[in-house]
Amino acid sequence: MTFTHRQLFFLAALASAGMMAFALYLQEALHLEPCPLCIFQRVFVMIIGAVALVAAVHNPATLGRRFYAGLMGLLAVGGGAVASRQVWLQHLPADQVPECGPGLDYMLESFPLKEALQLVLRGSGECAEVDWTLLGFSIAEWMLVVFSGFLIYALILFFTKTFATR
Repeated sequence: MTFTHRQLFFLAALASAGMMAFALYLQEALHLEPCPLCIFQRVFVMIIGAVALVAAVHNPATLGRRFYAGLMGLLAVGGGAVASRQVWLQHLPADQVPECGPGLDYMLESFPLKEALQLVLRGSGECAEVDWTLLGFSIAEWMLVVFSGFLIYALILFFTKTFATR
């Protein structure tokens, strides 16, 4: 069975939509409020999905496919960096966890964008909390796996001419 690049980009967009649906389930059904780093990870997932959807609709030739795949890969690296930061915060000893800071809305309203982003990426105590696990891994750890998967997927899209399975 052979898949076109259009189908593969669309599959990445569907995966992104599924990730966001699960994030909303965690937030609305299980009442798990996302911390600022979680929100940034969601933004990366949404942008990866949007790029994949645009690529699927556009259905570009080789150069365009590589552009979209490269962009997806860079976004996956960015999201992975944010997830890695949160995993690091979650594994700090309790006495080294930073204190909880102001909410993301307040930071974005009160500080210039650059300073607000720096504050968010430093992390806070709320980003170090582990409220939910699956198979012993926190949401941030799972997101690190997800972003690694998106990166590998983007590399496959970047380097393959066709993608076939048996």
